[in-house]
Amino acid sequence: MKYYLCCLLLVLTSNVFAQMDQDILKDVENIESQVIDWRHYFHENPELSNREFNTAKKIEEHLKSLGMDVQTGVAITGVVGILKGDNPGKVVALRADIDGLPVTERNDLPFKSKKTDTFLGAETGVMHACGHDTHIAILMGVAEVLSKHKDKINGTVKFIFQPAEEGPPPGEEGGAKLMVKEGVLKNPDVDAIFGLHINSGTPVGTIKYKPEGTMAAVERFVVTVKGKQTHGSAPWTGVDPILISAKIIDGFQTIISRESPLVQEAAVITVGKITSGVRFNIIPESAEMIGTVRTLDPDMREMIIRRMTEMARDIAKAYGGEATIDWQNNTIVTYNDPELTAQMLPTLQNIAGEENVQLMKATTGGEDFSYFQEKVPGFYFFLGGMTPGNTTPYPHHTPDFKIDDNGLLLGVKTMTQVAIDYLNAQ
Repeated sequence: MKYYLCCLLLVLTSNVFAQMDQDILKDVENIESQVIDWRHYFHENPELSNREFNTAKKIEEHLKSLGMDVQTGVAITGVVGILKGDNPGKVVALRADIDGLPVTERNDLPFKSKKTDTFLGAETGVMHACGHDTHIAILMGVAEVLSKHKDKINGTVKFIFQPAEEGPPPGEEGGAKLMVKEGVLKNPDVDAIFGLHINSGTPVGTIKYKPEGTMAAVERFVVTVKGKQTHGSAPWTGVDPILISAKIIDGFQTIISRESPLVQEAAVITVGKITSGVRFNIIPESAEMIGTVRTLDPDMREMIIRRMTEMARDIAKAYGGEATIDWQNNTIVTYNDPELTAQMLPTLQNIAGEENVQLMKATTGGEDFSYFQEKVPGFYFFLGGMTPGNTTPYPHHTPDFKIDDNGLLLGVKTMTQVAIDYLNAQ
């Protein structure tokens, strides 16, 4: 309700921002091909979380070429550029994430990734399977455009290129949480922050947004099941941790389907990896399951964590084994400040067209942009990256994931104008 009252106030006071300055628009349109080239380079040369050394170097070189004050090594591989406008004012931050994923690319793009690396001890392909390559290229384009128009900037723009959004390797810190810890929102102190995410299922030219809770809190869990090893021909002489694991997974799903008030908010439990055994005729001694929980409501989150912990323990005990579960919180709920969202909505509508800016429902995806929003007001929205007319887009985090380059121009336009309009309105 607070958000809609904000929208009404904006209408009543006619606080609608102007169209994009024609000189800025010309520079945005002229840089489109360069932005696409950057995107192709980063797509062909992805790097895993906390290992984005070459990516960071290319970003650093670009920002320095624009005459910015540049900080490197922030949260291990992060890069921050500071652009001071000619006029005094507040500080706005624009953020792009820069890491790839341990996914082997399977599509037919001429700039497809052929990179490999080691992830959790296994050799894997590396791919920008979530669109972070487009985010980097868009923000580099915004930086170049705004650096040419400091006379129109009332304040300071801080460009945050963030590593490890997909999560740092086990045992390491990283991502937005570490950036905040190291003071990325200070010196100069940020008043508001904006971010976007390309989406393979949203048509090019479209923007989607939601005030308040937008993306889920993310937990990582590890279930360790202990049984009793024996010969596979005589299971009655041992305790089978693989069977117990299957029963635990089945039980976990009943927490969602039978115990969670899904009319209140969505929730998800997914087991993404199971490790156990060494040979076809040996029942092993132990098994390990790794997965994720996604929640949008704090009370549901607490209930699901409690019930999973109880269920893993009790199911294992019922079959003669033992099970423990370890938890790691990866992100909190991505929360769009309602007043800031309402304030900047006219900018998105002016740039994309009112009919192309659509209110969305919350998603069970997660985003560590939430840690920036925990400290300062933030607004995070989704940018269309699907070729119009495509009825079978490939999901994010898959080997066939694709983004239409034609979606990048709107990203540069919106992020450029969001920064200018926010600072001008202060």
